[in-house]
Amino acid sequence: MRKTLAVLATALLALPFVPGQALAAPAYPFQNPRLSMERRTADLVGRLTLDEKISLLHQYQPAIPRLGIKLFKAGTEALHGVAWSNDIDNNGAVVTANGTSFPQPVGLASTWDPALLERVGDVVADEARGYHAQNDRVWGLNLWAPVVNLLRDPRWGRNEEGYSEDPLLTGAISTAYGNGLEGDDPRYLKTAPTLKHYLAYNNEKGRDVTSSNVPQRVLNEYDRAAFKPALEAGAATGVMASYNLINGRPATVDPDLGTLVRSWSDQPLFNVSDAYAPYNLTGSQKYYATQPEANAAVIKAGLDSFTIDDGNGTPTVTSIKAALAQGLLTTRDIDAAAGHALSIRFRLGEFDPDGGPYARIGADVINAPAHQALARETAADAMVLLKNDRKALPLATGKDVAVVGPLGDVLYSDWYGAHLPYQVTAADGIRERAKSVTTSEASDRIALKDVATGRYVTSTGSTDTTPVSVTGTTADAAAQFDAVDWGQGVNTLRNVGTGRYLGYNWGPFITRDEQPNGWYVQQQFKLEAQSDGTFVIHYAGYETQESWFGANTYVTVGADGALTLGSPDAAGAAHFTKEILSSGIDQAVAAAKKADTAVVVVGSMPFINGREAHDRSTTALGEGQEALVRAVLKANPNTVVVLQTSYPDSITWEQEHVPAIVWTTHAGAETGHAIADVLFGSVNPAGRLTQTWPRDDSTLPADLNQYDIIKTGQTYLYSKDKPLYPFGFGLSYTDFRYSNLRVNGTTATVEVTNTGKRAGDEVVQLYTHQRTSRDKQPLQQLRAFDRVSLQPGQKRTVTLHFDRADLAHWDVTRERWVVEDATHDILVGSSSADIRARGTLHVNGETIPVRDLTRTTRAEAFDDYSGAALVDESKARGTAVGANTDGDWVSYKRATIGSTFTAKVAKESAGTGTIQIRQGSATGKLLGTVQVPSTGNRYTYVSTSAKIAAARGDVYLVLSAGVRLAEFRGR
Repeated sequence: MRKTLAVLATALLALPFVPGQALAAPAYPFQNPRLSMERRTADLVGRLTLDEKISLLHQYQPAIPRLGIKLFKAGTEALHGVAWSNDIDNNGAVVTANGTSFPQPVGLASTWDPALLERVGDVVADEARGYHAQNDRVWGLNLWAPVVNLLRDPRWGRNEEGYSEDPLLTGAISTAYGNGLEGDDPRYLKTAPTLKHYLAYNNEKGRDVTSSNVPQRVLNEYDRAAFKPALEAGAATGVMASYNLINGRPATVDPDLGTLVRSWSDQPLFNVSDAYAPYNLTGSQKYYATQPEANAAVIKAGLDSFTIDDGNGTPTVTSIKAALAQGLLTTRDIDAAAGHALSIRFRLGEFDPDGGPYARIGADVINAPAHQALARETAADAMVLLKNDRKALPLATGKDVAVVGPLGDVLYSDWYGAHLPYQVTAADGIRERAKSVTTSEASDRIALKDVATGRYVTSTGSTDTTPVSVTGTTADAAAQFDAVDWGQGVNTLRNVGTGRYLGYNWGPFITRDEQPNGWYVQQQFKLEAQSDGTFVIHYAGYETQESWFGANTYVTVGADGALTLGSPDAAGAAHFTKEILSSGIDQAVAAAKKADTAVVVVGSMPFINGREAHDRSTTALGEGQEALVRAVLKANPNTVVVLQTSYPDSITWEQEHVPAIVWTTHAGAETGHAIADVLFGSVNPAGRLTQTWPRDDSTLPADLNQYDIIKTGQTYLYSKDKPLYPFGFGLSYTDFRYSNLRVNGTTATVEVTNTGKRAGDEVVQLYTHQRTSRDKQPLQQLRAFDRVSLQPGQKRTVTLHFDRADLAHWDVTRERWVVEDATHDILVGSSSADIRARGTLHVNGETIPVRDLTRTTRAEAFDDYSGAALVDESKARGTAVGANTDGDWVSYKRATIGSTFTAKVAKESAGTGTIQIRQGSATGKLLGTVQVPSTGNRYTYVSTSAKIAAARGDVYLVLSAGVRLAEFRGR
């Protein structure tokens, strides 16, 4: 695709240059569009002073007036529409966009439609250009999107931001979205997308201090495989490093950034840090002693931009200058990073006299009618029909419908979403098709009376200066709150008088916010029942650590009636009676009984149930919401559940009992139209799940920091558990028949026929399974897919192609890719669990030889392990194996080993350690033992040797605590 860029650029340069009437002659070669981007970049870098070049390495690249260079801000959030900039407005908040908002990324990917995603990306890029035309300081054209981290665990707080648990699907969707963001000009960029977050990042708890333990096969076959396609296709201009550590080394200084990642693209890449991450190197991670050391390592590793200190680049410049003075960096390092920073600015057209081909896009494109129409189309195409017994759907028009539930008549944005310029809720959309619509949020309306004073918790206004206090003498509107249960005991309390949510604001309690929001989401509370029948209020907003609030997270009442956080536990908290003025479930049931159909809209609140910095503790639906579904279904058997969430939920009871279930993400302003389009059948649902939905939490690892999906059996690739819904699953209002599968090498054709009475789309999926291998292989793996549209009775031959290289896996014995001589099952169907046609393909490839441990072997290239961790061999590069406790081991199967064992080892702790060489198992025959001396430093390695018994078979190396092993050989 974009591999042709260089050829096209050369052809363009051969054309005569005819300046436009309004264009001034370029003053410098770097302003001359007739020259190559490389020559222009080199010319500009050569004209900059060292101080000017260093200044370009901060997120806010300052203006250089003497050369006519303006300020350039790297980074505008654009995961599913232009969202926000970290520039600060007059109120001290980040500046939020209010343009077209598409479904959350996990919803976008659920379309399985790359062509549609390219159109979406194109619209987002247009609107980014529109905002840039309004204010180019606030709205930069370097977009931090898409997120391509794989969704290996559905409890990840940022699940909504990613696409899929599968690397091929993630690669296809990210490439399509990136192509749209970049535009179709062969030489210039409409916007410059940055892939987030490199690498192996799927847990929020302790994300800056936890290390993702990723063996070589998972690293290459899974995590890296998600990032490579978009870069290889030229659909991204760089990556953002993640917060976590990877095999013991912070991702911010991962050497991949300057080597492997850059090798995937034929263009210069502009790689950036995540916010504040360079400071973690000297802070929470304690990886470097000083910031100059840290900043030097960041640049040498391959990052070109420091996202720290908001718009103040002085600390970054100061540290980099100190690193230069200390000999930690060279001017050549600075030149390279500055050149990368400038590369995308040239491609964006900034230094052209006319601003490039996209410079004329103005603010009039923002939230244009055509963009709203595409948002509606995309939201409908992304929806997944999970169940439809007895053709409960589609609904007939002109009927009485009850729309109930906490998400029935409201839309929420998310942390990386824009402010919605208008809202079409589910109730709004259904109202356009129904005879009548009755709504109920199904929230309890309550009043809280302080036991000590007999007065009510009362709102006095909706600003920061109107605190909530215990002053009310009656339960009037100002003292009434609608309590919505979001699960795990967490409620939001919306004041009836103001319509705003109760929140804590670092001192006073206020009712200011239109929805729960902000980084700390201070609108979360637990009403905890006490043995005497009263309740205490437990503040449940994020960041309740002592560093922020002291030990106090329970509400007390001051002498003046003001609420405050004054107790560390319930014993010291104020007690309240909870008066239920009206029952939400009772209201919902009453509405359902009178309706022909009840539509229950339940799910997640994007700022509460899971989001950046906060993982989910469970996949279960909120307890109160499940109780609502049960009650409404009992009242009206014609009940449909619309599940609106950012991730899989274990709705096992609902799947068993509710006639019809539709899943949607938080899908933007047009959500309600899209829901109605699907429920009433004007759109035949064809969304497919991009990740496995578990039946319950018991099938998931004990914690989220489990990255070896091969060993733990995660995702559809390796899990043998029966899921609630499998990867690729989704129903339709019509039926499809598969027939006449033909396999011709790595191309398969299959005939797909719409056997129903409705037009519809089918997502045809091709999986393979390698029958025999030296190594554990996936149960099945997606290799190709195609979303096809068919009229009733129409038959189409669908062609699905993959490359022979796609069948390769990482051979740890030789640390390279290998295609083995093997037979592969070709599996074609409508999901990973619904295979409709089967074939076979024999591939003539290699046979992996017996492993030769007489040669130097990297310890990390093991076949199996227990307890041992992958660690950083040095701060700059290399991966070793480290033992946390005595008896941790790594193994190398089907191997030969000689009689002299030599190892490169380190041991920071005092005392001598050991490595036992055993045969067959970790407790098998002892071949010998090598002593490991204390080296006093984890990065100081020495060679140690011992005589052992030569052997053939599976070799186990059993390490004592504290030993680090980089490489070994047994000659």
